Amino acid sequence: MKLRFVIYICTVCMLMQLQSCKNDLNLTPVDQFAAENVWNNASTIRVYINNIYTGVPHGYGNIMLSTVSDESVWFADATISRITRSEITPSDLLYFDLRVGNYGNGYRLKTMNMERVYTFIRYANLFFSNIDNSAVDVPTKNIFKGEVFFLRAFMYHNLVATYGGVPIITKVYGLNDDYAAPRNTYAECIKFISDQCDSAAFYLPLKQVGGDNIVRATKGAAMALKSRTLLYAASDLYNNEAAWAGGVNKELVGYVGGNRTERWTAAKNAAKAVIDLGVYSLYKPTPASTDEAIKNYSDIFLLNETTEDIFIRRFTSNLYDGYEYAPGRWNLPAGYRGNGAAQVIGQLVDDYEFTDGTAFSWSNPIHAANPYVKRDPRLYSSIFYEGASWRARPPQYMPKDPIGKIQLGVWQTSKTGVTKGIDNGLTGYYMRKFMDPTVEDPQNTTQAIPWRFIRYAEVILNYAEACIELGEETEALTWLNKIRTRSKMPLITTTGSALRQSCRHERRIELAFEDHRYFDIRRWMIADQVYVNPEITKPVYKWNGTSTDVSPTYGISYETGTFRRLWLPKSYFLPFALDEMNRNNKLVQNPLY
Repeated sequence: MKLRFVIYICTVCMLMQLQSCKNDLNLTPVDQFAAENVWNNASTIRVYINNIYTGVPHGYGNIMLSTVSDESVWFADATISRITRSEITPSDLLYFDLRVGNYGNGYRLKTMNMERVYTFIRYANLFFSNIDNSAVDVPTKNIFKGEVFFLRAFMYHNLVATYGGVPIITKVYGLNDDYAAPRNTYAECIKFISDQCDSAAFYLPLKQVGGDNIVRATKGAAMALKSRTLLYAASDLYNNEAAWAGGVNKELVGYVGGNRTERWTAAKNAAKAVIDLGVYSLYKPTPASTDEAIKNYSDIFLLNETTEDIFIRRFTSNLYDGYEYAPGRWNLPAGYRGNGAAQVIGQLVDDYEFTDGTAFSWSNPIHAANPYVKRDPRLYSSIFYEGASWRARPPQYMPKDPIGKIQLGVWQTSKTGVTKGIDNGLTGYYMRKFMDPTVEDPQNTTQAIPWRFIRYAEVILNYAEACIELGEETEALTWLNKIRTRSKMPLITTTGSALRQSCRHERRIELAFEDHRYFDIRRWMIADQVYVNPEITKPVYKWNGTSTDVSPTYGISYETGTFRRLWLPKSYFLPFALDEMNRNNKLVQNPLY
């Protein structure tokens, strides 16, 4: 979606909020649109809807959601380590608070803030209160309706995945209205989101006209969002009657009773419906070699469009707050003029299998001797590790690295002297996924690659997971192995609980850093197992006895360490902010806060 209308958005939205306010000054503002001109003009309605699209948060930013899951840590820490130690309280939301730092700093976490999300829900509600009386032609009006149904569904999905049941608000409040509203049950929220997706799919075409096919909502995007929503709803967290919280407010944080098999069936059918559209396919599904598989997987996140894109956001290189959108600037290693903000945790790297499908282990001396050889091709597309090749260094770093090898470790230059590699960081790994090698100076040139909100590989994984939970293992393997084949990895042959673990593993690797893991480890209720101290893997090169050349020439070993993390069950959901509780006396706080 092209966001060149940003200059106008605030003006339009302020006008919409003020249209109910009356005064006796019959003046025609020269710097604003009149309300009747907004709703009777397709172009101004489009501008208004474009603003609502910005309520669906992309995953880029200086603090990515991966840093508060078991994928990465944030280099500057700030309050991020407190989040991963379960120290959030209703009066201290840390980086989930809109008022901590500037807005762009921590953008992705702030977009989960309830106050922000309801602001955009209000914009959607205001649209629906006006669109039926618009003079715009019916076909255009219907597409607009479909888009806003989809956007409202997406925002409520994000709220419910983050907070559990929330107040479902579909009207526009006036200045004198009572704003207090109780939380709807989790079941009511899921039905509402599902119904919104159905309404969106009813109005939307399979393909939008012009160049906006995948940056604007389509029938497939609405159906895929429904798939995600119903998959979450069938998962463990929402189907144990809040046993983790002693059964407190269980109807607000999950289902109470009912048939879980029916929920898995609904999730399976929703995913299969997207597959059956025949619109999407895995990008280059049958690579001829490992090198081809590496390139293909890398290209999925660098190209402007691929066959598996369902809903994405495009960017330009000159419009964005550097805190909100500058993936290369923030996450490239220092030796490539990046800030190395999201530094990858060792446990994630260890989870990438060997190309024969066996698991990696540092305790195996053969593995430890050559830890990055013959691993899952997606590792080489996603992670910068010691010795990885990428591209030529910026000129100022060429003397230290003329061949473009990542240098993450330290080495002895004498019996006591130590020199750090030019990419030295906290964990021994950096993020390579999303990094554009054609941008030579990320500090001064912002790369402009899209963010994939929904892609076809996720839908396949949704379908496979639901099939496994329904005992349809052959069907699950058929689809799960399509992703394995595209990755040039051996087919999965496991069954039973091992197949469930294989599916979860595949989702962890395939969707790494794409904003899924934060929610997956909660809905599977494995957060207590994975919110463990992140592993650090630091390469150390030995002194060769004579040379003072700062280059690794004489053996290598790996030192390990950890950062401290702590999981408490309250962190399955964010708390309602104390200010929200004070403003709305009908709210009930989430359990254990």
